[in-house]
Amino acid sequence: MYTKRDVFFQDGDFTLLKGDSFKLLKKIEPKSVDVIFADPPYFLSSGGVSCQSGKQVSVNKGEWDYSKTIKDRIKYHRKWIALCREVLKDNGTIMISSTLHSVYAIGVALELERYSIINNIIWKKNNPAPNLACRCFTHSTETIIWARKQLTLKKKGNHYFNYEAMKEENGGKQMKDVWEFGEPEIMEISTAPKSEKKYGKHPTQKPIKLLERLITAASKEGDTILDPFNGSGTTGIVAHYMNRQYIGIELDVDYLELTKKRYLGGKTDGKQNF
Repeated sequence: MYTKRDVFFQDGDFTLLKGDSFKLLKKIEPKSVDVIFADPPYFLSSGGVSCQSGKQVSVNKGEWDYSKTIKDRIKYHRKWIALCREVLKDNGTIMISSTLHSVYAIGVALELERYSIINNIIWKKNNPAPNLACRCFTHSTETIIWARKQLTLKKKGNHYFNYEAMKEENGGKQMKDVWEFGEPEIMEISTAPKSEKKYGKHPTQKPIKLLERLITAASKEGDTILDPFNGSGTTGIVAHYMNRQYIGIELDVDYLELTKKRYLGGKTDGKQNF
């Protein structure tokens, strides 16, 4: 079990742990987590450039995102995915966000670590960064792999899916695995809008709407949600306001401070102010 020294911040069922996920995941009680959402490094920081707000910017996000060989990427993902399997309940599920640059390595790692893939969700962005090289199509999607445990060769975990809520949100029709938020002309809805960055930002920050749908689909009130790559804390913020327990793991103290500010700001000013 993790100790007080591992806890950066805790308020009721909202817990932030400071440290390396590879170490702290071993301290979480086995089979105690209902849903894991993970947004691991994409390993894209290789000296390239992108476009942001009409300006050319470096794609380098930090040392944690430096490029790796395919063998090293698969090894890295297998390691944390295996640790997540130990803390996930047999009927729990894991959701992993990625892009084409690492999604295939993650898919291989999941299957090697005895998971069964449920869905390959495509999140379509209406406001992607333009392709500056003009040598390929603009990258405008991210993928969320949703998977459950493969308990035996023939038996899979009996996962929870809030089918009715997803159908209701989709106007009474079955929800498909290609998601687009808002009308095309409302550009800021696709990625995290400025209103969600008032306390600071993370280079791969996910929008609240995305996490609201994922958490609604895969969990019930009172369930425990874990994010081994907490980042700016969007998973935790959404989990808290949806009455779920939350454990977030983060190595960078600046991002832990950002998450704490978002959490406390939301409690002080209301749900929409984080």
